[in-house]
Amino acid sequence: MDIKGLRKDYANPVLTRDMLAPDPFQQFERWFDDACRAELPEPNAMTLATVGSDGQPTLRTVLLKLFDRDGFVFFTNYSSRKAEQIKENRQVALLFPWIKLARQVAITGLAEKVSVAESARYFASRPRDSQLGAWISKQSSVLTSRQMLMMELDKIKGKFLKGEIPLPDFWGGYRVRPVTIEFWQGQTSRLHDRFLYTRREDTWVVERLAP
Repeated sequence: MDIKGLRKDYANPVLTRDMLAPDPFQQFERWFDDACRAELPEPNAMTLATVGSDGQPTLRTVLLKLFDRDGFVFFTNYSSRKAEQIKENRQVALLFPWIKLARQVAITGLAEKVSVAESARYFASRPRDSQLGAWISKQSSVLTSRQMLMMELDKIKGKFLKGEIPLPDFWGGYRVRPVTIEFWQGQTSRLHDRFLYTRREDTWVVERLAP
């Protein structure tokens, strides 16, 4: 297959500085609402980049479950590869690729565990099957077969046959506190609009970047 000719010329209204919200969280909410209204598949899906002590970057897609002025929150197994790398290096990056809208939001920042109370509140809101899945998945570890996984599921169903399923102590959330947030919008002739918000003490500085 010849992929050199695969290209699309974006034709969006020009994005100017005065069109942006004064802080990046307001701007993110605007664009996130646009993504939801456009009925994009999984608008809260974001690529998470982590780097462990060996310097090797790792990427995966996780789901944003909460955002506010404190940061962007996702949940995972605390024994997973991503959790181990965050323990070694708290510097992470997030990317929201809203391709249908010709938009991206790229975030860099520091990851930290959320409180047990926050994790418990979210865990309680999950479907029961997802709660059971959190208990049996030793995320990122080698699995000999899917049959073994389903056997573990049967065991845990029996254990929690009645009543609520408690939060596992090895599962919870991370909050990414941003240092930079970049908003990218595709434009014709590859002259894209890019605006970078950078946190400097208690304020956000906004700069236009070359495409």
